[in-house]
Amino acid sequence: MTVPGAEHQELAELDDLTTTGTEASGHTNPADYIGTTHADLPVQPPVPGVQIDGYFPSESRTNTNHGWNHDAQFAIRLPARWNGGLVVSGAPGVRAQYANDKAISDYVLALGYAYAVTDKGNTGAEFYAGSRHPGDAMVEWNLRMTELARAARETVTQHYGRPPDEVVAAGVSNGGYLVRWQLENHPELYTRGVDLEGTLWTADGPNPFDSLPLAIRGYEQQSPELIGAAGFDPRSDFLWEYHYTVYWTLTQRIYALEFDPSYSGSEADYDYSQRPEAHEAVRRIALTGKIGRPLVTIHGTYDCLLPITHSDAYAELARPTGLHTYQRVEAGTHLDGLVDVYPDQLVPLVPLMQAAIRTPS
Repeated sequence: MTVPGAEHQELAELDDLTTTGTEASGHTNPADYIGTTHADLPVQPPVPGVQIDGYFPSESRTNTNHGWNHDAQFAIRLPARWNGGLVVSGAPGVRAQYANDKAISDYVLALGYAYAVTDKGNTGAEFYAGSRHPGDAMVEWNLRMTELARAARETVTQHYGRPPDEVVAAGVSNGGYLVRWQLENHPELYTRGVDLEGTLWTADGPNPFDSLPLAIRGYEQQSPELIGAAGFDPRSDFLWEYHYTVYWTLTQRIYALEFDPSYSGSEADYDYSQRPEAHEAVRRIALTGKIGRPLVTIHGTYDCLLPITHSDAYAELARPTGLHTYQRVEAGTHLDGLVDVYPDQLVPLVPLMQAAIRTPS
Protein backbone atom coordinates (compact mmCIF):
# COMPACT_ATOMS: atom_id res chain seq x y z
CA MET A 1 0.00 0.00 0.00
CA THR A 2 1.02 3.56 -0.68
CA VAL A 3 -0.49 6.43 1.26
CA PRO A 4 -1.12 9.10 -1.39
CA GLY A 5 1.07 12.15 -0.90
CA ALA A 6 3.16 10.70 1.93
CA GLU A 7 6.87 11.52 1.92
CA HIS A 8 7.66 8.61 4.23
CA GLN A 9 5.71 5.62 5.51
CA GLU A 10 6.37 2.47 7.51
CA LEU A 11 3.92 -0.45 7.47
CA ALA A 12 3.62 -3.07 10.19
CA GLU A 13 1.33 -6.05 10.62
CA LEU A 14 0.39 -6.15 14.30
CA ASP A 15 -1.36 -8.67 16.52
CA ASP A 16 -3.03 -5.80 18.37
CA LEU A 17 -3.67 -2.27 17.10
CA THR A 18 -5.08 -1.06 20.44
CA THR A 19 -2.88 0.63 23.03
CA THR A 20 -2.48 -2.64 24.92
CA GLY A 21 -0.52 -3.93 21.94
CA THR A 22 0.97 -0.74 20.53
CA GLU A 23 2.48 0.33 23.84
CA ALA A 24 4.40 -2.95 23.86
CA SER A 25 5.35 -2.85 20.17
CA GLY A 26 6.32 0.82 20.06
CA HIS A 27 3.56 1.85 17.67
CA THR A 28 2.19 4.56 19.94
CA ASN A 29 3.51 7.11 22.43
CA PRO A 30 1.72 7.07 25.81
CA ALA A 31 3.01 10.57 26.55
CA ASP A 32 0.71 11.84 23.79
CA TYR A 33 -2.48 10.74 25.54
CA ILE A 34 -1.67 11.11 29.23
CA GLY A 35 -4.63 12.57 31.13
CA THR A 36 -7.10 12.34 28.26
CA THR A 37 -9.21 9.50 29.71
CA HIS A 38 -10.27 8.27 33.14
CA ALA A 39 -9.01 5.05 34.73
CA ASP A 40 -12.35 3.24 34.48
CA LEU A 41 -12.63 3.59 30.70
CA PRO A 42 -13.13 0.00 29.45
CA VAL A 43 -10.10 -1.70 27.92
CA GLN A 44 -10.85 -2.99 24.44
CA PRO A 45 -9.97 -6.52 23.27
CA PRO A 46 -7.03 -7.09 20.90
CA VAL A 47 -7.59 -5.98 17.31
CA PRO A 48 -5.15 -7.46 14.76
CA GLY A 49 -4.41 -5.55 11.59
CA VAL A 50 -2.04 -3.21 9.78
CA GLN A 51 -0.64 0.10 10.99
CA ILE A 52 0.98 2.68 8.73
CA ASP A 53 3.04 5.44 10.33
CA GLY A 54 4.53 8.22 8.28
CA TYR A 55 4.57 11.87 7.39
CA PHE A 56 3.57 14.19 4.59
CA PRO A 57 6.01 16.80 3.21
CA SER A 58 6.57 19.59 5.75
CA GLU A 59 9.24 22.14 6.60
CA SER A 60 8.65 22.21 10.36
CA ARG A 61 10.20 19.89 12.94
CA THR A 62 8.27 20.11 16.20
CA ASN A 63 7.08 16.47 16.33
CA THR A 64 9.81 14.19 17.71
CA ASN A 65 7.88 10.90 17.56
CA HIS A 66 9.91 8.00 16.10
CA GLY A 67 12.96 10.25 16.20
CA TRP A 68 11.85 11.70 12.87
CA ASN A 69 11.78 15.33 14.06
CA HIS A 70 9.30 15.94 11.28
CA ASP A 71 5.81 17.42 11.36
CA ALA A 72 2.70 16.35 9.44
CA GLN A 73 3.02 12.89 10.96
CA PHE A 74 0.07 10.52 10.63
CA ALA A 75 -1.02 7.04 11.63
CA ILE A 76 -3.50 4.84 9.76
CA ARG A 77 -4.82 1.65 11.36
CA LEU A 78 -6.59 -1.01 9.30
CA PRO A 79 -8.27 -3.77 11.32
CA ALA A 80 -8.39 -7.30 9.91
CA ARG A 81 -12.15 -7.39 10.53
CA TRP A 82 -13.49 -4.25 8.88
CA ASN A 83 -17.02 -2.89 9.28
CA GLY A 84 -16.82 -0.74 6.15
CA GLY A 85 -16.23 2.53 8.03
CA LEU A 86 -13.39 4.99 8.57
CA VAL A 87 -12.87 7.43 11.45
CA VAL A 88 -10.61 10.44 10.74
CA SER A 89 -9.24 12.55 13.58
CA GLY A 90 -6.78 15.28 14.50
CA ALA A 91 -4.83 15.61 17.73
CA PRO A 92 -6.33 17.68 20.56
CA GLY A 93 -4.52 20.64 22.09
CA VAL A 94 -1.01 20.86 20.71
CA ARG A 95 -0.35 17.15 21.22
CA ALA A 96 0.97 14.72 18.63
CA GLN A 97 -0.79 12.08 16.56
CA TYR A 98 -1.30 9.37 19.20
CA ALA A 99 -3.20 11.65 21.58
CA ASN A 100 -6.57 10.08 20.73
CA ASP A 101 -5.40 6.47 20.95
CA LYS A 102 -7.27 5.69 24.17
CA ALA A 103 -10.20 8.05 23.68
CA ILE A 104 -11.03 7.23 20.05
CA SER A 105 -8.72 4.76 18.30
CA ASP A 106 -9.05 1.79 20.67
CA TYR A 107 -12.83 2.05 20.70
CA VAL A 108 -13.45 2.45 16.98
CA LEU A 109 -10.96 -0.28 16.05
CA ALA A 110 -12.84 -2.69 18.32
CA LEU A 111 -16.01 -1.80 16.40
CA GLY A 112 -14.27 -2.59 13.12
CA TYR A 113 -13.62 0.92 11.85
CA ALA A 114 -10.39 1.86 10.12
CA TYR A 115 -8.79 4.83 11.84
CA ALA A 116 -6.59 7.69 10.62
CA VAL A 117 -5.10 10.57 12.60
CA THR A 118 -2.88 13.60 11.97
CA ASP A 119 -0.70 15.69 14.28
CA LYS A 120 -2.23 18.75 12.53
CA GLY A 121 1.14 19.74 11.04
CA ASN A 122 2.70 21.28 14.15
CA THR A 123 2.87 20.35 17.83
CA GLY A 124 3.99 21.55 21.25
CA ALA A 125 3.93 24.88 23.04
CA GLU A 126 5.80 26.52 20.15
CA PHE A 127 3.43 25.25 17.48
CA TYR A 128 3.30 28.79 16.05
CA ALA A 129 7.05 28.89 15.31
CA GLY A 130 6.70 28.06 11.60
CA SER A 131 4.15 30.79 10.91
CA ARG A 132 5.24 33.37 8.36
CA HIS A 133 1.96 35.24 8.76
CA PRO A 134 -0.40 35.37 11.75
CA GLY A 135 -2.67 32.35 11.74
CA ASP A 136 -0.53 30.20 9.41
CA ALA A 137 -0.09 27.34 11.88
CA MET A 138 -3.82 26.94 12.38
CA VAL A 139 -4.55 27.28 8.68
CA GLU A 140 -2.22 24.30 8.35
CA TRP A 141 -4.26 22.32 10.91
CA ASN A 142 -7.23 22.38 8.58
CA LEU A 143 -5.18 21.62 5.48
CA ARG A 144 -3.57 18.62 7.18
CA MET A 145 -6.93 17.19 8.25
CA THR A 146 -8.21 17.51 4.67
CA GLU A 147 -5.00 15.98 3.32
CA LEU A 148 -5.30 13.03 5.67
CA ALA A 149 -8.99 12.42 4.98
CA ARG A 150 -8.36 12.19 1.26
CA ALA A 151 -5.29 9.98 1.67
CA ALA A 152 -6.97 7.70 4.22
CA ARG A 153 -10.02 7.17 2.02
CA GLU A 154 -7.75 6.06 -0.82
CA THR A 155 -5.61 3.90 1.46
CA VAL A 156 -8.69 2.14 2.82
CA THR A 157 -9.84 1.52 -0.74
CA GLN A 158 -6.46 0.01 -1.66
CA HIS A 159 -6.38 -2.24 1.38
CA TYR A 160 -9.94 -3.57 1.42
CA GLY A 161 -10.69 -3.39 -2.29
CA ARG A 162 -13.58 -0.94 -1.97
CA PRO A 163 -14.14 2.57 -0.63
CA PRO A 164 -15.53 3.13 2.86
CA ASP A 165 -19.30 3.22 3.27
CA GLU A 166 -19.04 5.74 6.09
CA VAL A 167 -16.42 8.34 7.02
CA VAL A 168 -16.75 9.90 10.48
CA ALA A 169 -14.77 12.97 11.53
CA ALA A 170 -14.18 12.83 15.30
CA GLY A 171 -12.10 14.93 17.65
CA VAL A 172 -11.63 16.55 21.04
CA SER A 173 -10.90 20.21 21.87
CA ASN A 174 -8.76 21.58 19.01
CA GLY A 175 -9.50 18.29 17.28
CA GLY A 176 -13.20 19.08 17.74
CA TYR A 177 -12.61 22.43 16.07
CA LEU A 178 -11.14 20.51 13.12
CA VAL A 179 -14.31 18.40 12.88
CA ARG A 180 -16.48 21.51 12.73
CA TRP A 181 -14.28 23.19 10.11
CA GLN A 182 -14.18 20.06 7.96
CA LEU A 183 -17.96 19.66 7.94
CA GLU A 184 -18.32 23.33 7.06
CA ASN A 185 -15.71 23.36 4.30
CA HIS A 186 -15.30 19.77 3.04
CA PRO A 187 -18.55 17.92 3.75
CA GLU A 188 -17.96 15.82 0.63
CA LEU A 189 -15.22 13.90 2.47
CA TYR A 190 -17.39 12.75 5.39
CA THR A 191 -20.78 11.28 6.19
CA ARG A 192 -21.02 12.78 9.70
CA GLY A 193 -18.99 14.16 12.61
CA VAL A 194 -18.63 14.07 16.39
CA ASP A 195 -16.89 16.83 18.32
CA LEU A 196 -16.19 16.78 22.03
CA GLU A 197 -15.77 20.30 23.47
CA GLY A 198 -14.53 21.72 20.16
CA THR A 199 -12.81 25.09 20.26
CA LEU A 200 -14.91 27.92 18.85
CA TRP A 201 -13.11 30.52 16.77
CA THR A 202 -15.12 33.39 15.31
CA ALA A 203 -13.52 36.64 14.18
CA ASP A 204 -15.76 38.91 16.25
CA GLY A 205 -16.17 36.45 19.14
CA PRO A 206 -16.79 34.31 20.91
CA ASN A 207 -13.35 32.73 20.90
CA PRO A 208 -10.72 31.90 23.53
CA PHE A 209 -9.48 35.50 23.55
CA ASP A 210 -12.81 36.49 25.10
CA SER A 211 -12.54 34.03 27.98
CA LEU A 212 -8.91 33.32 28.82
CA PRO A 213 -7.63 36.85 29.66
CA LEU A 214 -10.72 37.49 31.77
CA ALA A 215 -10.27 34.22 33.67
CA ILE A 216 -6.57 34.93 34.24
CA ARG A 217 -7.33 38.41 35.51
CA GLY A 218 -10.10 37.06 37.72
CA TYR A 219 -7.84 34.48 39.30
CA GLU A 220 -4.99 36.95 39.86
CA GLN A 221 -7.37 39.49 41.39
CA GLN A 222 -9.16 36.80 43.42
CA SER A 223 -12.42 37.68 41.70
CA PRO A 224 -14.74 34.70 41.14
CA GLU A 225 -17.14 37.12 39.44
CA LEU A 226 -14.66 37.77 36.62
CA ILE A 227 -14.02 34.06 36.14
CA GLY A 228 -17.75 33.47 35.98
CA ALA A 229 -18.07 36.31 33.47
CA ALA A 230 -15.54 34.46 31.30
CA GLY A 231 -18.12 31.68 30.96
CA PHE A 232 -16.92 29.22 33.59
CA ASP A 233 -19.52 27.70 35.89
CA PRO A 234 -19.06 28.99 39.48
CA ARG A 235 -19.59 25.43 40.72
CA SER A 236 -16.37 24.42 38.96
CA ASP A 237 -14.26 26.67 41.22
CA PHE A 238 -12.44 23.65 42.68
CA LEU A 239 -10.77 23.28 39.24
CA TRP A 240 -9.71 26.89 38.75
CA GLU A 241 -6.32 26.82 40.48
CA TYR A 242 -5.24 23.82 38.41
CA HIS A 243 -6.37 25.40 35.15
CA TYR A 244 -4.77 28.74 35.96
CA THR A 245 -1.49 27.02 36.79
CA VAL A 246 -1.42 24.56 33.89
CA TYR A 247 -3.59 25.90 31.08
CA TRP A 248 -4.98 29.43 31.14
CA THR A 249 -1.80 31.49 30.96
CA LEU A 250 0.08 29.14 28.63
CA THR A 251 -2.85 28.73 26.26
CA GLN A 252 -3.45 32.49 26.07
CA ARG A 253 0.23 33.11 25.46
CA ILE A 254 0.67 30.63 22.62
CA TYR A 255 -2.58 31.59 20.90
CA ALA A 256 -1.54 35.26 21.04
CA LEU A 257 1.85 34.38 19.56
CA GLU A 258 0.04 32.62 16.72
CA PHE A 259 -2.59 35.25 15.94
CA ASP A 260 -1.09 38.47 17.32
CA PRO A 261 2.72 38.16 17.51
CA SER A 262 3.25 41.92 17.92
CA TYR A 263 1.46 41.93 21.29
CA SER A 264 3.90 42.45 24.16
CA GLY A 265 1.72 42.87 27.22
CA SER A 266 0.61 40.39 29.87
CA GLU A 267 -1.85 37.59 29.32
CA ALA A 268 -4.28 39.09 31.81
CA ASP A 269 -4.31 42.47 30.05
CA TYR A 270 -4.91 41.18 26.53
CA ASP A 271 -7.90 42.99 24.97
CA TYR A 272 -8.97 41.30 21.76
CA SER A 273 -11.42 44.10 20.96
CA GLN A 274 -8.46 46.45 20.52
CA ARG A 275 -6.38 44.11 18.34
CA PRO A 276 -7.57 44.43 14.71
CA GLU A 277 -4.63 42.41 13.38
CA ALA A 278 -5.71 39.49 15.53
CA HIS A 279 -9.26 39.77 14.19
CA GLU A 280 -7.95 39.44 10.63
CA ALA A 281 -5.80 36.44 11.54
CA VAL A 282 -8.66 34.65 13.31
CA ARG A 283 -10.91 35.34 10.32
CA ARG A 284 -8.67 33.02 8.28
CA ILE A 285 -9.73 30.01 10.34
CA ALA A 286 -13.09 31.14 11.71
CA LEU A 287 -16.13 28.90 11.97
CA THR A 288 -19.56 29.81 10.62
CA GLY A 289 -21.83 26.96 11.77
CA LYS A 290 -22.74 26.19 8.14
CA ILE A 291 -22.10 22.45 8.39
CA GLY A 292 -22.92 20.24 5.43
CA ARG A 293 -23.14 16.93 7.27
CA PRO A 294 -24.75 15.83 10.58
CA LEU A 295 -22.69 16.82 13.61
CA VAL A 296 -22.95 15.87 17.28
CA THR A 297 -21.35 18.27 19.77
CA ILE A 298 -20.80 17.18 23.39
CA HIS A 299 -19.63 19.64 26.06
CA GLY A 300 -19.42 19.57 29.86
CA THR A 301 -20.76 22.34 32.09
CA TYR A 302 -17.59 22.26 34.24
CA ASP A 303 -15.20 22.75 31.33
CA CYS A 304 -12.58 25.16 32.68
CA LEU A 305 -10.53 25.64 29.52
CA LEU A 306 -13.16 26.14 26.81
CA PRO A 307 -16.34 27.45 28.45
CA ILE A 308 -19.54 25.67 27.51
CA THR A 309 -21.02 29.03 26.58
CA HIS A 310 -18.91 28.83 23.42
CA SER A 311 -20.55 25.58 22.35
CA ASP A 312 -23.90 27.17 23.20
CA ALA A 313 -22.99 29.87 20.69
CA TYR A 314 -21.90 27.35 18.06
CA ALA A 315 -25.18 25.48 18.46
CA GLU A 316 -26.98 28.71 17.59
CA LEU A 317 -24.78 29.23 14.54
CA ALA A 318 -25.46 25.70 13.32
CA ARG A 319 -29.16 25.63 14.18
CA PRO A 320 -30.38 26.84 10.74
CA THR A 321 -28.77 23.82 9.06
CA GLY A 322 -30.94 21.33 10.94
CA LEU A 323 -27.88 19.07 11.06
CA HIS A 324 -26.58 19.80 14.55
CA THR A 325 -27.24 17.79 17.73
CA TYR A 326 -25.98 19.36 20.94
CA GLN A 327 -25.48 17.49 24.22
CA ARG A 328 -24.73 19.54 27.35
CA VAL A 329 -23.39 17.33 30.14
CA GLU A 330 -23.69 18.37 33.77
CA ALA A 331 -20.33 18.22 35.64
CA GLY A 332 -18.27 17.20 32.62
CA THR A 333 -14.88 18.90 32.37
CA HIS A 334 -12.23 19.32 29.70
CA LEU A 335 -9.94 16.42 30.62
CA ASP A 336 -11.40 13.10 31.70
CA GLY A 337 -8.20 12.40 33.63
CA LEU A 338 -9.47 14.83 36.26
CA VAL A 339 -12.37 12.45 36.97
CA ASP A 340 -9.88 10.23 38.79
CA VAL A 341 -8.94 13.15 41.06
CA TYR A 342 -12.53 14.26 41.71
CA PRO A 343 -14.64 11.11 41.23
CA ASP A 344 -17.54 12.46 43.27
CA GLN A 345 -17.69 15.82 41.50
CA LEU A 346 -17.02 15.09 37.82
CA VAL A 347 -18.39 12.77 35.15
CA PRO A 348 -16.38 11.45 32.16
CA LEU A 349 -17.24 12.63 28.66
CA VAL A 350 -15.20 10.27 26.46
CA PRO A 351 -17.73 7.42 26.81
CA LEU A 352 -20.44 9.76 25.50
CA MET A 353 -18.27 10.70 22.52
CA GLN A 354 -17.66 7.02 21.81
CA ALA A 355 -21.38 6.29 21.93
CA ALA A 356 -22.02 9.13 19.48
CA ILE A 357 -19.43 7.73 17.08
CA ARG A 358 -21.02 4.31 17.29
CA THR A 359 -24.62 5.41 16.84
CA PRO A 360 -25.53 8.11 14.30
CA SER A 361 -27.89 10.74 15.71
